Amino acid sequence: MENTNNENYNVALDNNNTTTNEATNVAEIKIQTPATTTNTETKEPNGQTIPQKKKPPLSGNGWTNDTKKAFEINEKIQKDRLNPHNKLNLKTNASVKITPLGGLGEIGGNMMVIETDTSAIIIDVGMSFPDGSMHGVDILIPDFTYLRQIRSKIAGICITHAHEDHIGAMAYFFKEIQVPVYGTPLPLEMIGAKFDEHKMRQHRSYFRAIQKRKPIKIGDFEVEWMHITHSIIDCSSLAITCEAGTIIHTGDFKIDHTPVDGYPTDLHRFAYYGEKGVLALLSDSTNSHGSGFTRTEKTVGPTFERIFAASKGRVIMSTFSSNLHRVAQAMDVAIKYGRKICVIGRSMEKNIDVAINLGYLKYSKDNFIDAHEVNKFQDKEILIVTTGSQGETMSALFRMSIHEHRHIKIKPEDQIILSAKAIPGNEGSVSEIINQLLKAGAKVAYQDYADIHVSGHASQEEQKLMLRLVKPKYFLPIHGEYNHVVKHSQTGIDCGVLERNVYILSDGEQVEITPKFMKKVKTVKTGKTYIDNQNNVKIADDVVLDRQTMANEGMVMIVAQISISERKIVAAPKVMSFGLVDVRNEKYFAKEVEDMLEHFLTHAKEGILENNRLLEDELRKTVRKHCLRKYKKYPMIVPTIIAQ
Repeated sequence: MENTNNENYNVALDNNNTTTNEATNVAEIKIQTPATTTNTETKEPNGQTIPQKKKPPLSGNGWTNDTKKAFEINEKIQKDRLNPHNKLNLKTNASVKITPLGGLGEIGGNMMVIETDTSAIIIDVGMSFPDGSMHGVDILIPDFTYLRQIRSKIAGICITHAHEDHIGAMAYFFKEIQVPVYGTPLPLEMIGAKFDEHKMRQHRSYFRAIQKRKPIKIGDFEVEWMHITHSIIDCSSLAITCEAGTIIHTGDFKIDHTPVDGYPTDLHRFAYYGEKGVLALLSDSTNSHGSGFTRTEKTVGPTFERIFAASKGRVIMSTFSSNLHRVAQAMDVAIKYGRKICVIGRSMEKNIDVAINLGYLKYSKDNFIDAHEVNKFQDKEILIVTTGSQGETMSALFRMSIHEHRHIKIKPEDQIILSAKAIPGNEGSVSEIINQLLKAGAKVAYQDYADIHVSGHASQEEQKLMLRLVKPKYFLPIHGEYNHVVKHSQTGIDCGVLERNVYILSDGEQVEITPKFMKKVKTVKTGKTYIDNQNNVKIADDVVLDRQTMANEGMVMIVAQISISERKIVAAPKVMSFGLVDVRNEKYFAKEVEDMLEHFLTHAKEGILENNRLLEDELRKTVRKHCLRKYKKYPMIVPTIIAQ
């Protein structure tokens, strides 16, 4: 038997022969127990054995040579595991192009194209909301011009989750281009409901329901859907692999370790791809200014419990119709307190029906009543779940607050719960609906409860965890306004991504990525298309501009009858102004326009009077210059000239 007591301290590695475990990519170091001294035996001439002590070799720092070698090896292992370069195929000339068409420099409207020379996939086709200057516009959708140009390359659409800012423009896209749509069941069914509204049910045949953790081939890409938590059921991140490497697209996310449905983020898959080597990470930046961790969705449940326990009348809860976990928590508490549930609002009804039919939510029909049945029960036996948390004037909650809803009117005993944060730009609308509810006598729970709403987006520590798990070579923060993206880019640099490998994208910018470099290629046409969602039709840009002009600058209408031969007005013109001068000065303004018209006719160039359209254009310019000079306004001028 081998004697181990006197073995020297050995490291079974050298610089030229490193044993690597392929599963973990970590070098194995075999270290046997060191002895502080090594005993050897020496025999005297008389045959007596005298033990001798031998000192271990020392390095210049006073360490044993073998220990220092172990430190150097461990140092190399640490650097190698954080260095993505050694995991990518630097010999390939393959590249991949990334082009965001929405979602950068804004909240919402998310849409991105990832393509090779021969194939392209689209990630999400979302909508956004208009600002106050876009009169009569209900939603905004991305400009599809670039997609029309590469139509033959598009292999499919990959959907991350079912929020409107990721699927809201699907029906409008499918009116032009039809390609396979890949996603989990909930997003596909919600897109299907939109197709039904647009009378496009036949396009459901393009749906492809995927299995998570199972990569599928789409064109030149292999795509895997990885489960992640957010503020809606069944969200996914995407691992997109092509010849150039793997791109991780997080979609919207937070890392909730105790989600309502019990399915936390699949961190193992992110780590798996991180160990294999990730070319680029595209990650949600919406909450990049938030420090620490975003609170779990379960935080809201105890708040609902306290409110329900103290409420003697009806409870009316409003949140985003897609936030089904929030809705489920309210319904669970309602059932506990013996309340019937009434769902009001088309989108809320549709989403809850889809979730129950698919099995995401499990409730009996006996728990629900229709709006016309509410008055059959005592107020303390009712929970109303409705839309309108953003103060939308067409929402059910707003109509209840102004007593215009067919079945429900706000009572002084009602307890209102607004379980949502105002979207930037909607603060005024939310304040208005709160005022209306308070005027009706109801109690409103909103900002006075700290845990009545939690974000669905990752804060800085979760963003750091994602970066550390994935360990990308290139980092492109996405989803958010410019300040959000810039903040997230700094977090990426703090987490070890080289500053030169971080790029801040803008909508329409196309970047090309290879394992060797990243560069901007070109800028493609992008922008927004205006939609009248009541009629499901597009609104021309010039129509919206005209509305803005009329709202901000006013309008002047002129009807005049003239004699071309005599170059004069036949009768006093009719002048009407809107939003430019007050009623007292209306006659004076009309006289100004009449004088201008007479002067214009007298001095008009030859040929203008014979061309009615040219005549009206020149008169329009003359009156507009006068209004700008005198009234500091640039109104819309609508002249109608009847020439004789």
